[in-house]
Amino acid sequence: MDNPSSLKYTASHEWLRDNGDGTATVGITFHAQDALGELVYVELPEVGREVGAGEACVVVESTKAASDVYSPVAGEILAVNESLADAPQTVNEAPFEGGWLFKVRLADPASLASLMSADDYSAGPGAA
Repeated sequence: MDNPSSLKYTASHEWLRDNGDGTATVGITFHAQDALGELVYVELPEVGREVGAGEACVVVESTKAASDVYSPVAGEILAVNESLADAPQTVNEAPFEGGWLFKVRLADPASLASLMSADDYSAGPGAA
């Protein structure tokens, strides 16, 4: 699966969609969910929590392992994808759409510049 060029990426396999209003949507990449295998549980952060860039704030559990998911940027958690409580496999089925994890209000919109482009991610940490 191609990594959408409209998104930004991290070396730890998170993606970020700039919503254009000072907020962003965050999830894990196709590569990450593929490496994890079928997800059976997702532990999401509390709305209102302040997170730092690179801070672990989500736990995803698969039939293989449990892994932390890190916030690509600093900010306040505005919303979480509550549908994942009943359907964690949505992250596997649609990692870039319905499988999003949380939305964050950016502490510093300029921090988006430090994230990788789809080409950089695909050539580096996201290489198959």
